[in-house]
Amino acid sequence: MSEPQDRTLPLAVAALGVVFGDLGTSPLYALQEAFVGPHGVTASRDHVLGVVSLFLWSLVLVVSIKYVVFLMRADNRGEGGILSLLALTGARTGRRFAAPIILVGLFGAALLYGDGVITPAISVLSAVEGIAFASPVLEYLVVPLTIAILVGLFMVQRFGSGRVGRSFGPILALWFVVIAILGAASIRHDPSIFLALDPRYAIGYFVDNGLHGIPILGAVVLCLTGGEALYADMGHFGARPIRIAWFSLVLPALVLSYLGQGAYLLAQPAAATRPFYASTPSVLLVPLVVLATAATVIASQALITAVFSLTNQAIQLGYWPRTRVVHTNAEEKGQIYIPGFNWVVMAAAIALVLAFRSSGALAAAFGLAVAGTMSITTVLFAFVARRRFQWPWFALVPFVVLFVTIDLAFVAANAVKIPDGGWLPLAIGGGVLSLMLVWAAGRRLLARRVAARMFPLDAFLDSFGLSPPTRVPGTAIFLTSNTDGAPLSLLHYLKHAKSLHERVILLSVVTEDVPHVSRAERLEVTALAHGFTRVIGRYGFMQSPDIPALLTLASTRGVTITDATYFVGRESVVPRRGWQRVFAIMHRNARPAAEFFQIPPNQVLEVGAQLEL
Repeated sequence: MSEPQDRTLPLAVAALGVVFGDLGTSPLYALQEAFVGPHGVTASRDHVLGVVSLFLWSLVLVVSIKYVVFLMRADNRGEGGILSLLALTGARTGRRFAAPIILVGLFGAALLYGDGVITPAISVLSAVEGIAFASPVLEYLVVPLTIAILVGLFMVQRFGSGRVGRSFGPILALWFVVIAILGAASIRHDPSIFLALDPRYAIGYFVDNGLHGIPILGAVVLCLTGGEALYADMGHFGARPIRIAWFSLVLPALVLSYLGQGAYLLAQPAAATRPFYASTPSVLLVPLVVLATAATVIASQALITAVFSLTNQAIQLGYWPRTRVVHTNAEEKGQIYIPGFNWVVMAAAIALVLAFRSSGALAAAFGLAVAGTMSITTVLFAFVARRRFQWPWFALVPFVVLFVTIDLAFVAANAVKIPDGGWLPLAIGGGVLSLMLVWAAGRRLLARRVAARMFPLDAFLDSFGLSPPTRVPGTAIFLTSNTDGAPLSLLHYLKHAKSLHERVILLSVVTEDVPHVSRAERLEVTALAHGFTRVIGRYGFMQSPDIPALLTLASTRGVTITDATYFVGRESVVPRRGWQRVFAIMHRNARPAAEFFQIPPNQVLEVGAQLEL
């Protein structure tokens, strides 16, 4: 995706409000998790320097180099995210190791749902808890205020990520400037914190602590939350605005904030339980809590937006049932809103707040989904780099070894938190993955059952010519997912009506493994015998099919359409096995095809059929 020069800066500011909120607000809670809790370490000088160095170099290696420099080059016609990356591997076209690659990719996508549920809860909780730090008697307000803020956040999603980003972007810009200034001011407590810029202190931490140092990475990974969302949200704003925002403002602000907190801890080790607020001058504490609360509300936007993008891609690629997708910007096709998922994620986030009641408790559940998704992204990128970008082995192997080692270290560190809440993102991810696999398998089985009852199109047309039915004025448009046979809805209609329209269009919609298909490539028209026409519309997995618009395009290419009636098959699924019952429920509750394809309801005739799986 390329942006005109005059739009780059506005998009960069808008990206602050959507893409970087999660990464930008991690200083509120990330560093303290290294020194508190069951796996925390004492805030000694060596530990502080080592941990802060780990934070800084993780931002450089994982976010700056892996995501911003390399992964954002692996865009699928402007779109990012793990499903876009999966499509780029070519696994869905049946290449070698296709099944395990698809399974791994889908699991990474499913883990992102877990991250999308936990992020709003922990982000808002961590900010609102500043109220209790400023005035302990107000601690009872933390949970109710968090819930109220979450409700408001999810209610504004219908306005779209672009409008939300334009509103939130300036607030996040102010947030980054403030934490940079506060961090720089705190460095005066002990300027020797600059030693943490030396990566030898990060390495030395593990030399001194050995395997016992691994659990600290469970806290370090918290400073990377939002990295995957950064990649997934690329289609909303483009790579260039995101890169400009990251290197010019976000990264410097985060570095100064962590250095400032580290310097304060060197001078005041007892402040390890809440270094961010403790290092803030008391006169600024209340305004900072207000700004932090606003920033964390915005922080949640990154993962919410990523969940919308991911869901839309899953629907178009056949891994999720049809649901309502609202395009909120006519110019930026990647900016969407999915009402159903919006309210489900809101309910789940509120449930987590009520269950865990503090960011410290919820931090145990955080991190594993992030680390798991990051490691899967590295593996998928390796396939793309080799097969599509033709990276030589001498370049690919060091890249994979470096980042897989880092990712797996984060996974191992977070695995120790499974009993304390780390099971939660695994449970969410496992549940979403199971539903994805059930839907994909059910669709394949249903397609085989439909195909088995179809006549080959050539044979049907031959028999049709031998004994033609009565023809009536108008155009009949039969929707079918099979481009080779006569649709079941057509066969059933002929059987019962004993007549057919003068013109018949057999219409199929095909989703390609690219995010967008141009208008020039959209349509394939084939004239057949007896007034039949085969029309195939091709869309990308980030596009929502529009059948009336497609047929308007077809009319410019010689297809005559008058007094159109749309015939849509409505299969009733009869399951035979346990997983098929789950598929049957999903199939029954999927958005009707006519509504999904934006067909006028007063022109639709549904033709039912019962199919046993």
